[in-house]
Amino acid sequence: MTIIQQKARDILNVLECHDAELSVLIVDDPQIATLNKKYLHRSGPTNVIAFPMHSDVFRNINPGLLGDVVISIETAAKEGAHIGIGMEERIIQLLVHGILHLIGYDHEKSEAQAEKMAQKENEILRMIKR
Repeated sequence: MTIIQQKARDILNVLECHDAELSVLIVDDPQIATLNKKYLHRSGPTNVIAFPMHSDVFRNINPGLLGDVVISIETAAKEGAHIGIGMEERIIQLLVHGILHLIGYDHEKSEAQAEKMAQKENEILRMIKR
């Protein structure tokens, strides 16, 4: 099991989503920029995009399937260097962020929702530390 698979499982366990499934895709900046433009209508690369299945018309086919998390390894490396952490740690932070989006958290709705999501991210990161 890779570190990303193990951390994803740890995150899901903390969230009490023990039987949930998701896919994680690690891409480069051009690939995530394409997805960002196509699905979010935003230009340029971003660090993480989540595609929740529960908001889709297919949500009842497999309720345990949360969706997809796409992380840009290039942006994660740049952000990690900028804030003084390693790329692996930054990827784990982005994985937590993406999974929270899959289960319904949304920091773009309001300041209160952003604060709630940030608190949950910090709580999860503390709980899954090695």
